[in-house]
This record gives sequence, structure tokens and C-alpha cells, in this order.
Amino acid sequence: MGTEDIATLMAGIGARARAAAAELAIAPAEQRRTALEAAARAVRESDAAILEANARDLEQGHDKGLSGAMLDRLMLDRGRIAAIASGLEAVAAQDDPVGAVMAEWQRPSGLTIRRVRTPLGVIGVIYESRPNVTADAGALCLKSGNAVILRGGSESFQSSRAIHAALVQGLEAAGLPPEAIQLVPTRDRGAVSEMLRMVAHIDVIVPRGGKGLVGLVQAEARVPVFAHLEGICHIYLDRAADPDKARRVVLNAKTRRTGICGAAECLLIHKDLVAGLGAQVVADLIAAGVEVRAGAGLDHLPGVVRAAPEDFGREFLDMIIAAAVVEDVDGAIAHIGRFGSSHTESILTEDAATAQRFLDRVDSAIVMHNASTQFADGGEFGMGAEIGIATGKLHARGPVGAEQLTSFKYQVTGDGTVRS
Repeated sequence: MGTEDIATLMAGIGARARAAAAELAIAPAEQRRTALEAAARAVRESDAAILEANARDLEQGHDKGLSGAMLDRLMLDRGRIAAIASGLEAVAAQDDPVGAVMAEWQRPSGLTIRRVRTPLGVIGVIYESRPNVTADAGALCLKSGNAVILRGGSESFQSSRAIHAALVQGLEAAGLPPEAIQLVPTRDRGAVSEMLRMVAHIDVIVPRGGKGLVGLVQAEARVPVFAHLEGICHIYLDRAADPDKARRVVLNAKTRRTGICGAAECLLIHKDLVAGLGAQVVADLIAAGVEVRAGAGLDHLPGVVRAAPEDFGREFLDMIIAAAVVEDVDGAIAHIGRFGSSHTESILTEDAATAQRFLDRVDSAIVMHNASTQFADGGEFGMGAEIGIATGKLHARGPVGAEQLTSFKYQVTGDGTVRS
């Protein structure tokens, strides 16, 4: 499409989204819930069409030479489709955030002041290969009373269209405007650039993808951005770690799904454990098919690959993990501060004081103790789904669910009250 055509297309989408947002903001909570429940049924009923569309995306992905991890992110099966439908139902069942009274107080002047949750308005979501984001983002925006413009990756174009069709069925069944959830109908990258400039139509942009995508959005956006940076997640094996817990958690953190942002990308080992539990954990990873890129002090272990400097601070999204020796918990904290992306970090220890030091001093959106980093997920946090993991510090941080997609306003009531 030409530049003018893209601008015209996106302006139309934006205008329709703004109009839909005005309706959603005053729609009853039950109506939005009904739409999500109907969308979940439509996803289940459309599983054959969604699988067919996903097969076309996978075929194109193979032809383009996508990595195994990227193909896994793209792939849908009946289990994953059922999980998408369940996610929609979980979001539907949550308490409605719109209109919730966050605080209420009275002033000596006689005024009653309430702080009340309100939708943000129109949200633009730009994401890469995971088609389930289409459902997650659509559901969370709808639940929070926001209209949404979705721009999925070219790799998941057909899958996203099939899932979006089910979301529209849900909106129509509930009598809500179908323009409340719109999918940009072109692979043209010009649509992304246009979204980033649509200050009249979009209130916030949420990028969900790799460093290249997020960096582009942050550099070019004129619309405010919720940043979702790389998941350079660390797991620290402390001197007081329980061996059985440590071996189980590290293996899960790396290998359960390597292509998600919560996958562990760097293993930090206390210096006293190198010859014992640390070596065993490294051996477990290698036995599971993980390439361990080991730094100084670990590069003598059987089967490892010597790490290059750039392996630390890198999101592999693959069966690869960096590994380093640290002096103690403070060394682990310093390493994370230098190489981390403020996403998710975990400490494995039975020493409560050491665990608390780690939890208090690591400045990431999610900090864990004796748990796999793979739990860095809005669904696992009880949010039903997430629109992303925000790694910034303004407005929203960590899993961004429906509540995080609201702002607030003050409702002030008087009785002919005047200021002296």
C-alpha cells in the first residue's frame, strides 16, 4: 500500500476505535462480560478454522527460516486454543475494574471526593509472532472498557485474523460495537509507523516483542508507551539452596518453554557450589539438550561451551543459557543490575535473610524466591491473561492486566459548596 493509503486506512481505524471507546466506557459490566464469554465459545467453535489458519502461518514461517523457538511461539494446537478460550473466560469472571472506587474521603469544606477507575480510552498493541496475544490483548482491553487496535506480526497474520473473528462474534453477540477490537488488516510496516503517530486516536501504545520492536517503538512513538523489554531473566543458585528444589526449578525455568519472555537466560552460581550442586545443575541442563555457555570458573565443566562477553545480557529464546560464578548474593544482585532487563529474577535458597536481601535489592518488575521464572505470566498471577510484562516504572509494572489498563478520575460532590 502507498503511504497515503496507509494513513487513510489507519485514520479510519482510529476514528472508529475512538467512537467505540466512548460506548465501552459507559457499557454495563455485564455486557462486557457477556461479550467475553461469547468470544470464548466462538474460539472453541472455530478451532478447526484457527488451526487451518495457523498451519498456513507455520508453513510460511518454515519457508522464511524461523527458528524452532519462534515457530513454537507461533504454533497453535487444540490445547493452546482451549487455553485461549479459558483465558477469555477467566478475564470475563474477574471483578470489573471500571467505576471501582479506589478511595473516598470528606473534606472540612463539605466536599466528598472519590477516586474512581476509568478506562484509558484507545490502546494500540503492536506484537510479533504469538497469536494468543490477539485474544489476551482484546480481552483485557474490553474488560477495562478500552477500545483496542491490534497490529500483529506478519508471521501470525492468518492466525490472528481467525482469532480476531471470534472476538468480533463475541462483541456482536453482546450488542457492543465490533470496532471495539480492530485488527490492522495489512502486513505493511507503514501501519506500525502510522500507529506511533496517532496521538488524536490512540492514548497508549503497548509493544510486545523483541528488543528491535520495542526499541523502534520507544524511539519513534509520539503516543505514550508501556515498555515491554526483553526477558533477560536470571536465576541465582545460592550457597543455601536445597539441591532437589534447585535442580527441578532451574530445569523448568530454562526448558519448559524457551521461547517465552519468562524463560531463564542466565544461571548464576555461588562460588562454593561450583564443584557440587552447581556442576550437577549444569549437567542436568546439558542432559536436557541445553547449550550452557559458561563463564570463568565454570568453563572447565564437561560439555559446556565457553561464553563470549556478549552472552551475558542476551535473550536467547532458545535451548541456550549463559552461566557465571558469583561471590555471594550481592555479587548476583550486581550481575543482574549490570546485565538484566528489569523483567524477572529468582533466587534459590533456604536462607530467609539472604532471600529477603535479594527480594528487596533486585530492581526488577518480578522478583521470586524458590520459584521458576516461567511463572512470570499474568495468568499465573491470577489476572486471567496479560497484555505484556511492563519493565518500566511509570503507571504499570510487571504483568499488565485489566486493572493496569485503567486510569482514574476524581468525582467531587458538594451541596452548594463555595470556596472562601
